[in-house]
Amino acid sequence: MSESSMKGALIKAGYGLYVLSVKDDKKDNACIVNTFLQVTSAAPFDCVVAVSKLNYTHDILLGTRKLNLSVLTVDTPFEIYERFGLSSGRESDKFDGYKGIDRSTNGLYYLTEYTNAYMSLEVIGTEDFGSHTLFRVRLTDGEVLSDAESVTYAYYYRFVKKTPNSNITTGYRCIVCNYVWQGESLPDDFVCPLCKHGADSFVKL
Repeated sequence: MSESSMKGALIKAGYGLYVLSVKDDKKDNACIVNTFLQVTSAAPFDCVVAVSKLNYTHDILLGTRKLNLSVLTVDTPFEIYERFGLSSGRESDKFDGYKGIDRSTNGLYYLTEYTNAYMSLEVIGTEDFGSHTLFRVRLTDGEVLSDAESVTYAYYYRFVKKTPNSNITTGYRCIVCNYVWQGESLPDDFVCPLCKHGADSFVKL
């Protein structure tokens, strides 16, 4: 089985999509993650969340060890995914001009629109998974905000996601954000300009 086939199969799993927000002494930042899992069924509620090491949010989280997760809903427009998932916090302020936010008791932003709940969590352990760090986190606060249906990765791929450079027929496509790079040979150190994933996330057209 090819690597692209295996990655395609993984996408079929029931992932949700979440805005993970953090804050250090320099700025607020956020990214979109799709790997979050409740582990314990009684208090204390322990969970795990995976974050790509390429994300600026990852570096802040390692230092501050606290985060908020906003659970995205099916009415979330593509612009939200662009703002929080397809731009780098190293180069821009993701919250600049955005009004659909508030701060929770831990001082971090959470979304007040396009989300049905937020959770405040603290990091209690980490494990290195190569491209990602798996954070073991403990729930410290949370609130249900609406009854809207949570979005899944499959729903996002089918109904929300746009395809940049869709007119290119020769090259490589990022399986994370659908960015298409035109060329015969993708450099080993290539980084997607949209989602910042590396060359191993590209498949040949």
